[in-house]
Amino acid sequence: MQNLILRRSHYTQLDPMTWCATAQVRLQLQSSLWGNLPWPLAPSIAFIDSITLYNFYWQLQSNPIPLTVPEHARYKRQQQRSGVRLLLQQLLAELSIVDTLDDSQFPYRLMNSRHYVCFSHSANKVAVVISTQRAVGIDIETHNITRHVTQRFYHSTETTTLNELSLQQRDITAKWLWQIKESFIKIYQYKLAQGLGMNYSPLIADLIISLEPANSPLVFPSRNECNYQIALLPQQQTIIIF
Repeated sequence: MQNLILRRSHYTQLDPMTWCATAQVRLQLQSSLWGNLPWPLAPSIAFIDSITLYNFYWQLQSNPIPLTVPEHARYKRQQQRSGVRLLLQQLLAELSIVDTLDDSQFPYRLMNSRHYVCFSHSANKVAVVISTQRAVGIDIETHNITRHVTQRFYHSTETTTLNELSLQQRDITAKWLWQIKESFIKIYQYKLAQGLGMNYSPLIADLIISLEPANSPLVFPSRNECNYQIALLPQQQTIIIF
């Protein structure tokens, strides 16, 4: 069995009804299961006492058996799925909430308190948000969004505005827009193409603020009729719609 541990956990209260957390996932290996490791690590056994004592240590295996692409993708999804749920447990403990997740339908909610829950993950980073009020969205993203993707999926007004920005501004703003779209998809359960094609160009001027260093969340209205707010956590590469 793989043991996940979270490091660099960061907790943020966005308002009296909304909390979020981010962290990095690391896999703790157990020597008793070295025969089924999903990547090229294997133990060597150094017999200190051939009768009563032995010691395991890890080293790179010279001829590893690589995972197939589907196996690697499945393993990564399992790790991310476990990571966001572990982070939820830590956030609940931080808030002194005793509850369990009901993930039988969207949006996710806690079983007893009925608080709303939303997850996100990217590479080895995970994020979770809890709201007592209404469905919320969160997206953590470690990769830039290429110009090819924006041209294909974004609203034409967005791409026109992005093309007027400097390269640095365009890269950062395009990623924030992607995360806003992903977050609203989770809230409203849009189909992917529908959600990505929404026009959020009025937010671009606010998003450029994210270029300035900030130690606290940058919060501004989402400029829609539902009165949602957008929180940017630049250091955590995270956006929350709440």
